[in-house]
Amino acid sequence: MSRLVVVSNRLADPRKPAAGGLAVALGETLHRTGGLWFGWSGKIVETADGGTPGEGAVNEHRAGEVKLVTVDLCREDHDGYYLGYSNRVLWPVFHYRLDLAVFSPESLATYQRVNRMFARKLMDQLKDDDVVWVHDYHLIPLAAELRAMGSRHRIGFFLHIPLPPQQILAAIPGHEWFIRSLFSYDLIGFQSETDVIHFERYVLAEAGAEALPGGRYRAFKHTVVARAFPIGIDVDEFIELGRGKESTDNYNMLVEEYAKRRLLIGIDRLDYSKGLPHRLRAFKELLQKYPENRDSATLIQIASPSREDVDAYIDIRHELESLCGEINGDYGELDWMPVRYIHRTMARKRLPGLCRAGRVALITPLRDGMNLVAKEFVVAQDPADPGVLVLSRFAGAAEQLRDALLVNPYDIQGTADIIQRALRMPLEERVMRHQRLLATIRTYDVHWWRKEFLAALDSVDVD
Repeated sequence: MSRLVVVSNRLADPRKPAAGGLAVALGETLHRTGGLWFGWSGKIVETADGGTPGEGAVNEHRAGEVKLVTVDLCREDHDGYYLGYSNRVLWPVFHYRLDLAVFSPESLATYQRVNRMFARKLMDQLKDDDVVWVHDYHLIPLAAELRAMGSRHRIGFFLHIPLPPQQILAAIPGHEWFIRSLFSYDLIGFQSETDVIHFERYVLAEAGAEALPGGRYRAFKHTVVARAFPIGIDVDEFIELGRGKESTDNYNMLVEEYAKRRLLIGIDRLDYSKGLPHRLRAFKELLQKYPENRDSATLIQIASPSREDVDAYIDIRHELESLCGEINGDYGELDWMPVRYIHRTMARKRLPGLCRAGRVALITPLRDGMNLVAKEFVVAQDPADPGVLVLSRFAGAAEQLRDALLVNPYDIQGTADIIQRALRMPLEERVMRHQRLLATIRTYDVHWWRKEFLAALDSVDVD
């Protein structure tokens, strides 16, 4: 059996459930093959002797049968590769926000240099028959750099965020390197069929690629397979988490505290892609248009801190705080605050309890690769009396979760109407929708995702 080598910007100990379902799922194969997990250590070296650009120190340790190899970054590389090109160019562009992108030749050069350095450090670790699985937008050029160093390995790539349409991708200065980089992989996995369509139109129009049967595309003397592999969650792990003390205590507290209220919940990172201001405006419209929800419905919005040194995130935090104050000031009573806004990260062990207490989940991003919180909400519900999932049509999860109530988050009045429908939905319909959603989530869980991707990579005809 070939050894699996996973490459990601950050990595976690796959033995620890707190690392998340993705780490646990990858850990199964990594343990079985005696695999390697490679990525950035999270450490920024400030000292002069250890801070040379492109020369990060390599750290190695073991997690059972898995070898964890990390590379440090100097401040210049971190700021250009991570804060610069990854999060000020690729993240906003891939989420359709060209207006927030900061294009800089210097950050692109650093992004490419760091990927070249990662490839050089990784090549020293690879065996001839290794299978390499690269994850996400931070590492798009990695396969091209490995190929330039002589790698003949099977290399797959999975994009965890959405891929935008051709016209948006083509707005990236020098985007030609981007196309060539993708064709250095053997298999590219996307979250949704929409992403695959965007990829096909982009490579046909911009690279003159030839579309072949079986989701194959040929350009630059190489053939790549592009398919959708929607990522899932570890259903049993999340159910077990919900049985824990922290989760049950959180659920019981919420049920007691809000005995006279119906809870709507939102759980997000504080990010402009999540549509949080639009969500709050829709909730305000709900209270205005359907006054029976006043003193009755409470929105608990968790907005975990995220990239708080970036101006766009500072702006959205101020906007959210202003909207929450406006809604609470206009509609609140001495014994009722319409919005409970929490700008902190909730411990994962408490999350199932919050999900289960929610009568309605508002998962309304403006654009999202998948959104696993939507799936976690469904899994956490009481099957006999489940809550309702209100889901943006622009989340990747919408392609699978058709029994959610789908909304256009830009349509404030329409979203308010759908939230009202969710709050008034009869039990029989709630149970029916939940059963169908749960069946889909169980079928296409994170273990299915891992097996399908690796099986597809193993079956690719390598040039």
